[in-house]
Amino acid sequence: MKTKVRFITMYSVALITFLSISVFTSQAQEMANVRRAVIVSPEIGEKAVTFRISAPKAKLVRLYGSWMKSFDSSTNMLKDSVGTWTVKIPTPSPELYTYHFIVDGMTVNDVNNIFLQRDGVRYLSVLLVPGKTTSNYFEANQRGNLKKVWYDSPTIGSNRHMYVYTPYGYETSNQNYPVLYLLHGGGGDEDAWSTMGRAVQILDNLIEKKLAVPMICVMPNGNPGQKAAKTLLLDEKLYDRNDPAFQNLYITSIVKDIIPYVEKNYKAISNADSRAVAGLSMGGAHTISVSNEFPGTFNYICPLSIGVRTITPEFESKLQGVKKAGYKLYWFACGNEDFLWEMAKTTEASLSKNGIEHTFFVSPGGHTWANWRIYLNTFGQLLFK
Repeated sequence: MKTKVRFITMYSVALITFLSISVFTSQAQEMANVRRAVIVSPEIGEKAVTFRISAPKAKLVRLYGSWMKSFDSSTNMLKDSVGTWTVKIPTPSPELYTYHFIVDGMTVNDVNNIFLQRDGVRYLSVLLVPGKTTSNYFEANQRGNLKKVWYDSPTIGSNRHMYVYTPYGYETSNQNYPVLYLLHGGGGDEDAWSTMGRAVQILDNLIEKKLAVPMICVMPNGNPGQKAAKTLLLDEKLYDRNDPAFQNLYITSIVKDIIPYVEKNYKAISNADSRAVAGLSMGGAHTISVSNEFPGTFNYICPLSIGVRTITPEFESKLQGVKKAGYKLYWFACGNEDFLWEMAKTTEASLSKNGIEHTFFVSPGGHTWANWRIYLNTFGQLLFK
Protein backbone atom coordinates (compact mmCIF):
# COMPACT_ATOMS: atom_id res chain seq x y z
CA MET A 1 0.00 0.00 0.00
CA LYS A 2 2.83 2.37 0.88
CA THR A 3 4.44 1.71 -2.46
CA LYS A 4 1.16 2.41 -4.23
CA VAL A 5 0.67 5.67 -2.37
CA ARG A 6 4.21 6.68 -3.19
CA PHE A 7 3.62 5.82 -6.84
CA ILE A 8 0.49 7.91 -7.00
CA THR A 9 2.27 10.83 -5.32
CA MET A 10 5.18 10.70 -7.71
CA TYR A 11 2.77 10.41 -10.62
CA SER A 12 0.87 13.47 -9.38
CA VAL A 13 4.06 15.48 -9.04
CA ALA A 14 5.10 14.46 -12.53
CA LEU A 15 1.68 15.38 -13.90
CA ILE A 16 1.71 18.74 -12.17
CA THR A 17 5.23 19.39 -13.40
CA PHE A 18 4.22 18.48 -16.95
CA LEU A 19 1.15 20.71 -16.82
CA SER A 20 3.20 23.58 -15.36
CA ILE A 21 5.77 23.28 -18.12
CA SER A 22 3.00 23.13 -20.71
CA VAL A 23 1.33 26.25 -19.33
CA PHE A 24 4.67 28.07 -19.12
CA THR A 25 5.54 27.04 -22.67
CA SER A 26 2.14 28.15 -23.89
CA GLN A 27 2.47 31.53 -22.15
CA ALA A 28 5.98 31.97 -23.49
CA GLN A 29 4.72 31.17 -26.96
CA GLU A 30 1.92 33.70 -26.59
CA MET A 31 4.43 36.32 -25.43
CA ALA A 32 6.68 35.51 -28.37
CA ASN A 33 3.74 35.85 -30.72
CA VAL A 34 2.95 39.25 -29.20
CA ARG A 35 6.57 40.31 -29.66
CA ARG A 36 6.49 39.12 -33.26
CA ALA A 37 3.29 41.03 -33.98
CA VAL A 38 5.07 44.29 -34.73
CA ILE A 39 2.72 47.12 -35.59
CA VAL A 40 3.70 48.80 -38.84
CA SER A 41 2.51 52.38 -39.22
CA PRO A 42 2.35 54.07 -41.60
CA GLU A 43 2.46 51.37 -44.27
CA ILE A 44 2.70 53.09 -47.63
CA GLY A 45 1.41 51.28 -50.69
CA GLU A 46 1.01 52.37 -54.28
CA LYS A 47 -2.72 52.96 -53.88
CA ALA A 48 -3.29 53.09 -50.12
CA VAL A 49 -1.64 54.01 -46.82
CA THR A 50 -2.48 52.04 -43.68
CA PHE A 51 -2.19 53.55 -40.20
CA ARG A 52 -2.25 51.49 -37.00
CA ILE A 53 -2.14 52.17 -33.28
CA SER A 54 -2.53 49.85 -30.26
CA ALA A 55 -5.12 51.20 -27.82
CA PRO A 56 -7.02 48.23 -26.35
CA LYS A 57 -9.01 50.27 -23.83
CA ALA A 58 -9.91 53.16 -26.14
CA LYS A 59 -13.52 53.67 -27.19
CA LEU A 60 -12.93 55.88 -30.24
CA VAL A 61 -9.78 56.49 -32.29
CA ARG A 62 -9.58 58.81 -35.26
CA LEU A 63 -6.84 59.84 -37.72
CA TYR A 64 -6.13 63.42 -38.78
CA GLY A 65 -3.55 64.34 -41.42
CA SER A 66 -2.43 67.58 -43.05
CA TRP A 67 -3.64 66.24 -46.41
CA MET A 68 -7.21 66.65 -45.10
CA LYS A 69 -9.10 69.88 -45.73
CA SER A 70 -9.98 70.50 -42.10
CA PHE A 71 -9.96 68.92 -38.65
CA ASP A 72 -13.58 67.89 -39.24
CA SER A 73 -12.27 65.60 -41.99
CA SER A 74 -10.62 63.26 -39.45
CA THR A 75 -11.33 59.59 -40.13
CA ASN A 76 -12.62 56.89 -37.78
CA MET A 77 -10.38 53.85 -37.23
CA LEU A 78 -11.53 50.26 -36.64
CA LYS A 79 -10.50 48.11 -33.66
CA ASP A 80 -9.56 44.42 -33.95
CA SER A 81 -9.73 41.63 -31.32
CA VAL A 82 -6.35 42.48 -29.74
CA GLY A 83 -6.98 46.23 -29.50
CA THR A 84 -5.15 47.46 -32.59
CA TRP A 85 -6.95 50.26 -34.42
CA THR A 86 -6.52 50.46 -38.20
CA VAL A 87 -7.55 52.70 -41.06
CA LYS A 88 -6.63 52.55 -44.73
CA ILE A 89 -6.82 55.68 -46.89
CA PRO A 90 -6.08 56.33 -50.57
CA THR A 91 -2.42 57.33 -50.91
CA PRO A 92 -2.24 61.17 -50.96
CA SER A 93 -0.36 62.93 -53.74
CA PRO A 94 3.44 62.99 -53.28
CA GLU A 95 4.28 65.43 -50.48
CA LEU A 96 5.55 65.57 -46.91
CA TYR A 97 2.59 65.49 -44.54
CA THR A 98 2.14 65.46 -40.77
CA TYR A 99 -0.55 63.56 -38.89
CA HIS A 100 -1.72 62.38 -35.49
CA PHE A 101 -4.27 60.09 -33.85
CA ILE A 102 -7.14 61.27 -31.66
CA VAL A 103 -7.62 58.67 -28.92
CA ASP A 104 -10.80 59.32 -26.94
CA GLY A 105 -10.34 63.03 -27.60
CA MET A 106 -6.61 63.12 -26.84
CA THR A 107 -4.11 63.96 -29.58
CA VAL A 108 -1.21 61.51 -29.77
CA ASN A 109 1.62 60.89 -32.22
CA ASP A 110 2.21 57.59 -33.99
CA VAL A 111 4.50 55.72 -31.58
CA ASN A 112 5.35 53.21 -34.31
CA ASN A 113 6.71 55.89 -36.63
CA ILE A 114 10.25 57.08 -35.90
CA PHE A 115 9.97 59.87 -38.48
CA LEU A 116 9.12 62.99 -36.45
CA GLN A 117 9.65 66.66 -37.07
CA ARG A 118 9.65 69.51 -34.59
CA ASP A 119 7.50 72.53 -35.31
CA GLY A 120 8.33 75.12 -32.66
CA VAL A 121 7.18 73.62 -29.37
CA ARG A 122 5.50 70.50 -30.75
CA TYR A 123 6.58 67.27 -32.42
CA LEU A 124 4.60 65.77 -35.30
CA SER A 125 4.54 62.36 -36.97
CA VAL A 126 5.53 62.51 -40.64
CA LEU A 127 4.22 60.78 -43.76
CA LEU A 128 6.55 61.25 -46.74
CA VAL A 129 4.89 60.03 -49.92
CA PRO A 130 7.37 59.33 -52.73
CA GLY A 131 6.90 60.85 -56.18
CA LYS A 132 8.13 63.57 -58.49
CA THR A 133 7.42 66.45 -56.11
CA THR A 134 9.24 64.77 -53.22
CA SER A 135 12.11 63.19 -55.14
CA ASN A 136 14.59 65.66 -53.64
CA TYR A 137 13.23 65.28 -50.10
CA PHE A 138 14.82 61.84 -49.63
CA GLU A 139 18.49 61.24 -48.87
CA ALA A 140 20.85 61.72 -51.82
CA ASN A 141 23.71 59.36 -52.64
CA GLN A 142 26.27 62.13 -52.05
CA ARG A 143 25.51 63.79 -48.74
CA GLY A 144 26.95 66.91 -47.19
CA ASN A 145 27.23 67.68 -43.48
CA LEU A 146 25.08 69.71 -41.12
CA LYS A 147 26.84 71.19 -38.11
CA LYS A 148 25.49 73.00 -35.08
CA VAL A 149 27.64 76.06 -34.48
CA TRP A 150 27.97 78.60 -31.65
CA TYR A 151 29.16 82.08 -32.53
CA ASP A 152 29.49 85.38 -30.69
CA SER A 153 27.10 88.17 -31.61
CA PRO A 154 28.33 91.51 -30.26
CA THR A 155 25.38 93.18 -32.02
CA ILE A 156 22.80 91.26 -29.97
CA GLY A 157 25.10 90.76 -27.00
CA SER A 158 25.09 86.99 -26.64
CA ASN A 159 26.66 83.74 -27.77
CA ARG A 160 24.20 82.33 -30.31
CA HIS A 161 23.40 79.13 -32.19
CA MET A 162 23.02 78.39 -35.90
CA TYR A 163 23.16 75.45 -38.31
CA VAL A 164 25.70 75.35 -41.14
CA TYR A 165 25.41 72.97 -44.09
CA THR A 166 28.50 72.16 -46.15
CA PRO A 167 28.16 70.23 -49.43
CA TYR A 168 29.50 66.78 -50.25
CA GLY A 169 33.30 66.89 -50.69
CA TYR A 170 33.71 70.15 -48.77
CA GLU A 171 36.22 68.78 -46.24
CA THR A 172 38.69 67.52 -48.84
CA SER A 173 38.17 70.25 -51.43
CA ASN A 174 40.58 73.10 -52.09
CA GLN A 175 37.87 75.34 -53.54
CA ASN A 176 35.90 78.10 -51.85
CA TYR A 177 32.12 78.16 -51.92
CA PRO A 178 29.27 80.67 -52.24
CA VAL A 179 26.92 80.97 -49.26
CA LEU A 180 23.13 80.93 -48.95
CA TYR A 181 21.78 82.54 -45.76
CA LEU A 182 18.43 80.79 -45.26
CA LEU A 183 16.04 82.40 -42.77
CA HIS A 184 13.09 80.81 -40.96
CA GLY A 185 9.62 82.14 -40.18
CA GLY A 186 7.82 83.20 -37.02
CA GLY A 187 7.67 80.49 -34.37
CA GLY A 188 10.65 78.73 -35.93
CA ASP A 189 14.32 78.65 -35.06
CA GLU A 190 17.66 77.49 -36.44
CA ASP A 191 16.33 73.93 -36.77
CA ALA A 192 13.27 74.75 -38.90
CA TRP A 193 14.69 74.69 -42.43
CA SER A 194 16.65 71.49 -41.93
CA THR A 195 13.83 69.63 -40.17
CA MET A 196 10.60 70.84 -41.78
CA GLY A 197 12.11 72.34 -44.91
CA ARG A 198 14.28 69.30 -45.81
CA ALA A 199 16.90 71.88 -46.83
CA VAL A 200 19.83 69.48 -46.49
CA GLN A 201 18.20 66.79 -48.60
CA ILE A 202 17.08 69.31 -51.24
CA LEU A 203 20.54 70.87 -51.56
CA ASP A 204 22.27 67.47 -51.57
CA ASN A 205 20.04 66.23 -54.38
CA LEU A 206 20.26 69.41 -56.45
CA ILE A 207 24.05 69.45 -56.16
CA GLU A 208 24.43 65.73 -56.90
CA LYS A 209 22.24 66.12 -60.01
CA LYS A 210 24.32 69.16 -61.03
CA LEU A 211 21.20 71.30 -60.97
CA ALA A 212 22.68 73.60 -58.33
CA VAL A 213 26.13 75.02 -57.63
CA PRO A 214 27.79 73.45 -54.54
CA MET A 215 27.18 75.95 -51.74
CA ILE A 216 27.36 76.48 -48.01
CA CYS A 217 23.98 77.11 -46.36
CA VAL A 218 23.74 79.03 -43.09
CA MET A 219 20.53 78.75 -41.04
CA PRO A 220 20.58 81.18 -38.07
CA ASN A 221 18.09 81.72 -35.27
CA GLY A 222 16.00 84.74 -36.27
CA ASN A 223 14.68 85.47 -32.78
CA PRO A 224 17.11 87.97 -31.20
CA GLY A 225 15.76 87.20 -27.74
CA GLN A 226 16.83 83.57 -28.09
CA LYS A 227 20.38 82.30 -27.92
CA ALA A 228 19.18 79.04 -29.46
CA ALA A 229 16.09 76.90 -30.00
CA LYS A 230 13.88 76.40 -26.95
CA THR A 231 14.91 72.74 -26.79
CA LEU A 232 18.30 73.83 -25.42
CA LEU A 233 16.54 75.29 -22.36
CA LEU A 234 18.48 78.55 -22.33
CA ASP A 235 17.16 81.78 -20.88
CA GLU A 236 15.48 84.22 -23.26
CA LYS A 237 15.26 88.01 -23.38
CA LEU A 238 12.05 89.86 -24.13
CA TYR A 239 12.19 92.74 -26.59
CA ASP A 240 9.67 95.49 -27.17
CA ARG A 241 8.77 94.98 -30.82
CA ASN A 242 7.76 98.64 -31.05
CA ASP A 243 11.24 99.75 -30.07
CA PRO A 244 12.97 101.12 -33.22
CA ALA A 245 16.26 99.63 -31.98
CA PHE A 246 14.68 96.17 -32.13
CA GLN A 247 13.50 96.44 -35.73
CA ASN A 248 16.89 96.00 -37.38
CA LEU A 249 18.72 94.23 -34.55
CA TYR A 250 18.69 90.76 -36.11
CA ILE A 251 19.36 91.80 -39.69
CA THR A 252 22.28 93.94 -38.49
CA SER A 253 23.67 90.90 -36.68
CA ILE A 254 23.49 88.93 -39.95
CA VAL A 255 25.75 91.44 -41.67
CA LYS A 256 27.96 92.44 -38.74
CA ASP A 257 28.31 89.11 -36.89
CA ILE A 258 27.19 86.08 -38.90
CA ILE A 259 28.71 86.86 -42.30
CA PRO A 260 32.15 87.74 -40.82
CA TYR A 261 32.08 84.55 -38.72
CA VAL A 262 31.20 82.37 -41.71
CA GLU A 263 33.75 83.99 -44.01
CA LYS A 264 36.47 83.61 -41.37
CA ASN A 265 35.74 80.03 -40.33
CA TYR A 266 34.53 78.43 -43.57
CA LYS A 267 35.80 78.18 -47.11
CA ALA A 268 33.42 80.91 -48.18
CA ILE A 269 33.84 83.36 -51.06
CA SER A 270 33.77 86.87 -49.62
CA ASN A 271 31.86 88.98 -52.11
CA ALA A 272 28.27 89.91 -52.95
CA ASP A 273 28.23 87.73 -56.07
CA SER A 274 28.70 84.73 -53.79
CA ARG A 275 26.11 85.66 -51.16
CA ALA A 276 22.39 84.89 -51.29
CA VAL A 277 19.69 85.57 -48.72
CA ALA A 278 16.28 83.91 -48.65
CA GLY A 279 13.60 83.50 -46.04
CA LEU A 280 9.97 82.58 -45.48
CA SER A 281 7.30 84.68 -43.80
CA MET A 282 9.12 86.51 -40.96
CA GLY A 283 12.34 85.40 -42.65
CA GLY A 284 11.00 86.88 -45.88
CA ALA A 285 10.55 90.20 -44.09
CA HIS A 286 14.13 89.85 -42.81
CA THR A 287 15.27 89.14 -46.38
CA ILE A 288 13.64 92.31 -47.71
CA SER A 289 14.93 94.37 -44.77
CA VAL A 290 18.54 93.17 -44.85
CA SER A 291 18.79 93.75 -48.60
CA ASN A 292 17.19 97.20 -48.23
CA GLU A 293 19.28 98.29 -45.24
CA PHE A 294 22.55 96.84 -46.53
CA PRO A 295 22.34 97.12 -50.33
CA GLY A 296 25.19 95.50 -52.19
CA THR A 297 25.72 92.80 -49.54
CA PHE A 298 23.71 90.09 -51.32
CA ASN A 299 23.41 89.75 -55.08
CA TYR A 300 20.76 87.03 -54.78
CA ILE A 301 17.61 88.07 -52.90
CA CYS A 302 14.69 85.67 -52.41
CA PRO A 303 11.80 86.75 -50.12
CA LEU A 304 9.10 84.07 -49.73
CA SER A 305 5.46 84.31 -48.62
CA ILE A 306 5.67 87.86 -47.35
CA GLY A 307 4.60 91.36 -48.23
CA VAL A 308 4.99 94.92 -46.99
CA ARG A 309 1.80 96.12 -45.33
CA THR A 310 2.23 99.76 -46.31
CA ILE A 311 4.38 100.95 -49.21
CA THR A 312 5.96 104.18 -47.98
CA PRO A 313 8.22 106.67 -49.76
CA GLU A 314 11.00 105.50 -47.41
CA PHE A 315 10.53 101.88 -48.53
CA GLU A 316 10.63 102.86 -52.20
CA SER A 317 13.73 104.94 -51.58
CA LYS A 318 15.44 101.88 -50.14
CA LEU A 319 14.43 99.86 -53.19
CA GLN A 320 16.19 102.48 -55.27
CA GLY A 321 19.27 101.85 -53.15
CA VAL A 322 19.07 98.13 -53.96
CA LYS A 323 18.72 98.95 -57.65
CA LYS A 324 21.69 101.34 -57.57
CA ALA A 325 23.92 98.85 -55.72
CA GLY A 326 23.06 96.15 -58.24
CA TYR A 327 22.10 92.52 -57.87
CA LYS A 328 21.82 89.40 -60.04
CA LEU A 329 18.54 87.84 -58.93
CA TYR A 330 15.46 89.10 -57.11
CA TRP A 331 13.15 86.09 -56.76
CA PHE A 332 9.85 86.75 -54.99
CA ALA A 333 7.35 83.93 -54.30
CA CYS A 334 3.93 83.48 -52.70
CA GLY A 335 0.99 81.08 -52.79
CA ASN A 336 -2.23 82.44 -54.26
CA GLU A 337 -4.16 81.14 -51.22
CA ASP A 338 -1.70 82.60 -48.71
CA PHE A 339 -3.23 84.96 -46.15
CA LEU A 340 -0.46 87.40 -47.15
CA TRP A 341 -1.31 87.15 -50.86
CA GLU A 342 -2.74 90.69 -51.17
CA MET A 343 0.27 92.16 -49.37
CA ALA A 344 2.57 90.16 -51.63
CA LYS A 345 0.84 91.53 -54.74
CA THR A 346 1.17 95.08 -53.40
CA THR A 347 4.87 94.54 -52.74
CA GLU A 348 5.41 93.01 -56.16
CA ALA A 349 3.76 96.05 -57.75
CA SER A 350 6.16 98.28 -55.83
CA LEU A 351 9.13 96.28 -57.12
CA SER A 352 7.89 96.81 -60.66
CA LYS A 353 7.19 100.51 -60.09
CA ASN A 354 10.73 101.07 -58.81
CA GLY A 355 12.42 99.23 -61.65
CA ILE A 356 13.51 96.23 -59.59
CA GLU A 357 13.79 93.51 -62.20
CA HIS A 358 12.47 90.38 -60.56
CA THR A 359 10.70 87.06 -60.85
CA PHE A 360 7.29 86.71 -59.21
CA PHE A 361 6.80 83.00 -58.63
CA VAL A 362 3.16 82.25 -57.86
CA SER A 363 2.18 78.79 -56.63
CA PRO A 364 -1.12 77.27 -55.57
CA GLY A 365 -1.67 76.76 -51.87
CA GLY A 366 -1.07 78.86 -48.81
CA HIS A 367 1.36 79.68 -46.03
CA THR A 368 2.80 76.18 -45.75
CA TRP A 369 6.02 74.20 -45.78
CA ALA A 370 4.71 72.38 -48.84
CA ASN A 371 5.25 75.65 -50.73
CA TRP A 372 8.50 76.65 -49.05
CA ARG A 373 10.15 73.35 -49.91
CA ILE A 374 9.12 73.83 -53.54
CA TYR A 375 10.51 77.37 -53.49
CA LEU A 376 13.92 76.23 -52.20
CA ASN A 377 13.93 73.41 -54.75
CA THR A 378 13.27 76.04 -57.46
CA PHE A 379 15.37 79.09 -56.61
CA GLY A 380 18.21 76.87 -55.37
CA GLN A 381 18.86 76.00 -59.02
CA LEU A 382 19.22 79.68 -59.94
CA LEU A 383 21.79 80.80 -57.37
CA PHE A 384 25.39 81.74 -58.15
CA LYS A 385 25.09 81.23 -61.91
